[in-house]
Amino acid sequence: METKLIVTVTANPSWIFPTLKNHPVTPEQIADEIYACYKAGASVAHIHAPGKQVETIRRIRDRCDILVQVGLSGDPLELRRPIFESKPDMISIMLTHHDEQFTKESFNILHTKSELEEYCQLCLKHGVKPEFEVWHTGAIWNLSYLERKHLVEKPYFLTIFFGWPGGSWSPVTMDELGHRIKYLPQGSIYSTSVMDKAQPQVLEATIRMGGHVRVGTEDNPLRADGSPAKDNAELVRDIVQVGKYSGREIATPEEARILIGIPRTVTTRS
Repeated sequence: METKLIVTVTANPSWIFPTLKNHPVTPEQIADEIYACYKAGASVAHIHAPGKQVETIRRIRDRCDILVQVGLSGDPLELRRPIFESKPDMISIMLTHHDEQFTKESFNILHTKSELEEYCQLCLKHGVKPEFEVWHTGAIWNLSYLERKHLVEKPYFLTIFFGWPGGSWSPVTMDELGHRIKYLPQGSIYSTSVMDKAQPQVLEATIRMGGHVRVGTEDNPLRADGSPAKDNAELVRDIVQVGKYSGREIATPEEARILIGIPRTVTTRS
């Protein structure tokens, strides 16, 4: 039986189209939009909300049981420590360095082995699942290093990135997709993120190959026809339709939780 499709939504500002404003801003707006995405079929919410992650997590959990994945992995670890106390389901960890060049912002941030080790120790301590960002195959070497240190637990949840501009860029092609998947370690679950006009084709290929997908205004705020999406829920509905057309059932948050290996978190939905 085909594994159900996990849809992650990134309801954050667009790095490549910063003038587009089809994303939520305040914690309340983010929670409302994530709830709409949840109803549309998303089971994981990748959030930024800089400086307001704790409030945003609380507001989302008041609305639904979608899995909360906190991003902005380029921020210093010291700034991210309070996030662990709020116990999100996942936290993004860049396995290699950030080298990105967007329309108005540029990042070149080194993530050392010691930082990766400390991240993993915090994840084990607080029961937070790492979401490892894989931009090229060097990330797999670092993941193996953490495995040898007994700091990571299977299944690994990996997001593989294509087309994000900068020194961490990789081509948005079927060859590169197959190459990256070929070297993922046993016991991995992967989700594909594409920042390129070829996003629809690569995500459809991912779905057909049994992988999972990430969509949203952060990755690509445009629909397949090139028009701006009304909101993130529209982008989720589009990919859900592709998934169903490709023969994949859509995973609920609870089903995604089991696939990824995340313990149940008690929520206080109203």
